[in-house]
Amino acid sequence: MIERDNNAAPASDRATYYARIGAENLTPLWETLHLVVPPQPNSPVLPAKWDYDGVVRKLVMEAGGVISAEEAERRVLILENPGLRGRGSVTQSLYAGLQLILPGEVARAHRHTQSALRFIVEGHGAYTAVGGEHTIMSPGDLILTPGWQWHDHGNESDGPMVWMDGLDIPLVQFFDAGFAEAANATSQSVVRPSGTANMKFGSNLVPVDWQPSGKASPVFSYPYARTREVLDAMQRSGAPDPFHGYKMRFINPTTGSHVMPTIGAFVQKLDAGMTTSPYRSTDGTIFSVVEGTGVSNIGGTTITWKPRDIFVAPSWAIQSHRADTEAVLFSYSDRPVHEALGLWREERIVRS
Repeated sequence: MIERDNNAAPASDRATYYARIGAENLTPLWETLHLVVPPQPNSPVLPAKWDYDGVVRKLVMEAGGVISAEEAERRVLILENPGLRGRGSVTQSLYAGLQLILPGEVARAHRHTQSALRFIVEGHGAYTAVGGEHTIMSPGDLILTPGWQWHDHGNESDGPMVWMDGLDIPLVQFFDAGFAEAANATSQSVVRPSGTANMKFGSNLVPVDWQPSGKASPVFSYPYARTREVLDAMQRSGAPDPFHGYKMRFINPTTGSHVMPTIGAFVQKLDAGMTTSPYRSTDGTIFSVVEGTGVSNIGGTTITWKPRDIFVAPSWAIQSHRADTEAVLFSYSDRPVHEALGLWREERIVRS
């Protein structure tokens, strides 16, 4: 029987011991237990905002003179969280960037295991092609390019096109599961008319013998005009949720689940003058302002926002939003992963 020695070893002896076990690729859990099993999330992600019209737009447009879309393959400025500099990510598990395509350019066809969404910030008339179908893009539209789906983008309009890319790059990288492939042609062939996916799957109907081929939504275009109609109808139908306003979740219409297995997308409308009650959840969330002006308090940081600004709320940071005018906020997060793994948690903080 081993007798317990209640006398702690001197610090110098511990240091020597740690050095010896370190040489064998061992480390003492008791020195890091409070970090790896914390009492609550303590994310290195910081609340942050990117001022689109005031600062970022000029830099995005300058990129058009620095490199061509053909040479870059994807001309994107990454939105790096100030707490994660050098990691190319906006939260621990998600990536965000602003992509520019100028008139006449094409971002060549490729595919990758990373799932992606495109939220249109500026411009009208450019297209994204997914699986042989084109969709024309306008501000506020949500476009999906699910993992391992061929996709390309082109701008046949007379003005620049900018959208926010949201991908699960850090998550896929964590699992060492990233693959990518370039197409043989710059653009994929169009094999079905624009709007086919919405017609087949977006009206509470599916072809009788259809079977899903993946976990993402078969609808890849969610036009803002339709989204705005739903938000307006929700506003007319009753009082807003005190923590979210009128908030909706984009869904895979064939299952009712999130649009993609690793990324959830949301949109919410706030009445002019409304301040949401404090709220927090485990999913780090990226917001893009579609309409209106306001102020958000994210983990004690005040963020003033206007149309086309982008900001991020870290995991478990208390957030509250005040709309100075009627406002619409788009957001995306890694909530589907949290829910699938039984990790998702929220807290609605009721004011006394």
